[in-house]
Amino acid sequence: MLSAGLLAIAITVEVAATSALGRTDGFRHLGWTALVLTGYVASIGLLAIVVREIPVSVAYAVWAGVGTAAVAVIGATVLGEPMSLTKAAAIAMIVLGVVVLNLSGAH
Repeated sequence: MLSAGLLAIAITVEVAATSALGRTDGFRHLGWTALVLTGYVASIGLLAIVVREIPVSVAYAVWAGVGTAAVAVIGATVLGEPMSLTKAAAIAMIVLGVVVLNLSGAH
């Protein structure tokens, strides 16, 4: 259960870092750049701990899938990016894939 919690934290940190990526202005704004890079390093570090107990194929798929879906939703709801029906369907398929992977008993 601890690994699941650490995975959730790793995803949250990665999503926050990715959501702030635009503020780096192409890595010209040092404060935002440091924040983003720190977030990515922390997220990967947590993921490395998680894969001690959860198979890397499952942990990485969940981390990448949930992170991708979350960033897409944040992009649409917070950052003002357009959300088409196709994009929404793709996000739903990512989430469905993560759910099916976890229900399959892959870990």
